[in-house]
Amino acid sequence: MSTLSPNDQTDIVAADRAHVWHHLTQHRAFDQADPAVFVEGHGLRLWDIEGREFLDAVSGGVWTVNVGYGRRSIADAVHEQLVKLNYFAASAGSIPGARFAEQLIARMPGMSRVYYSTSGSEANEKVFKMVRQISAQHHGGRKWKILFRERDYHGTTLGTLAACGQPQRSAAYGPFAPGFVEVPHCLEYRSQFPDAARYGEAAADAIEHVIEREGADTIGALCLEPITAGGGVIVPPQGYWQRVQEICRRHDILLHVDEVVCGLGRTGTWFGYQNFGIQPDFVTMAKGVASGYAAIACTVTTEAVFEKFRHADGGELGYFRDISTFGGCLAGPAAALENMRIIEDERLLDNAREMGVVLERELRGLMERHAVIGDVRGLGLFWGIELVADRETRCPLDEALVGRVVGLCRRQGVLIGMTNRSLPGFNNTLCLSPALVVSHAQILQIVRAIDVALSEIAA
Repeated sequence: MSTLSPNDQTDIVAADRAHVWHHLTQHRAFDQADPAVFVEGHGLRLWDIEGREFLDAVSGGVWTVNVGYGRRSIADAVHEQLVKLNYFAASAGSIPGARFAEQLIARMPGMSRVYYSTSGSEANEKVFKMVRQISAQHHGGRKWKILFRERDYHGTTLGTLAACGQPQRSAAYGPFAPGFVEVPHCLEYRSQFPDAARYGEAAADAIEHVIEREGADTIGALCLEPITAGGGVIVPPQGYWQRVQEICRRHDILLHVDEVVCGLGRTGTWFGYQNFGIQPDFVTMAKGVASGYAAIACTVTTEAVFEKFRHADGGELGYFRDISTFGGCLAGPAAALENMRIIEDERLLDNAREMGVVLERELRGLMERHAVIGDVRGLGLFWGIELVADRETRCPLDEALVGRVVGLCRRQGVLIGMTNRSLPGFNNTLCLSPALVVSHAQILQIVRAIDVALSEIAA
């Protein structure tokens, strides 16, 4: 809650309006309304500068604060490390870096090496560079293309936007680097293969059709989210991931799983891919790694990938010639270690699974009461509610009305998300990702707010 005086509040809001360029924001809105300024948090609770209380059902707005706000033990771990040693370039080792890498790999059977950076975009860029260098040094430069999936998102840099399956995210930022090729999405509710008996396998086979068209000997990697996040919270159908891995192995294509959203417990397992029984070659992560208490991202590889750079033709240029300046900041792994301890000691993976069952049950109850809900999908504490104007035709609800639902929930003190600036005509999915500490009562509060909002837009 705010402890600022009214004058302090006015000054801060004025400074924000005059000088801060907010992310993902059309600033015309601030001509009529003040920007939101949050000042304190505890668990899932947030207080803004005016003392208003909110229940955060989106973990910091972008699926990040997995263990909730106000974790003093993480702050203490960061403080202790920064006083001892704050930074040295990651060309050298560190105690928290070594310890966190060891703890992380222990929870990722089959993986072996951790490369530190500071954001999900950067972690994914590292993979793209590794794939290109592997192509240059082991395949004569031929296996250079990277496949990505329609509706998936991998970051905000020019490199990751080249692999963006959300056209509104990449619009106006091209031309992009060549060699990134899109494959079809796997959302059965928006079926692209209506006659398929096994939709998951059909959607995976569609990837193989692209591989055959492009030539398998030109493709180095396939990059996918385990569960599509901002493109509509899409859980791949049964059989999809197993067939995808089979296809990649058959064509000697490296499998890159982008866990930036799903990683560190969001789906009830340490990583989303672990729900599907596959073995990736690359796994990238960021957001929940330290729950937003410090900036850290990781690109994790197998030993087989790592060895390609240890024993590479290329002489003095054969190693991975890359650096992330603030990948050497030791606040990140110090916070990540304590974040991991909290998840384990407080059994938050169990809570994510158990509360996920409750959340699914309540959302399906909402679907029975509101015809505007066309589909409910998710896993653990990661759920999407696709809103439609007509259930029969599945015509998407107008984006403005979906935004109104978000606004009506906010008016009730509950913060939820929605797909936006992603897919023309299909920004119609409400997004829920409460912290892994969420309680049964808080889930009921979230669902109740959505119930009231849907009733109001239907009136």
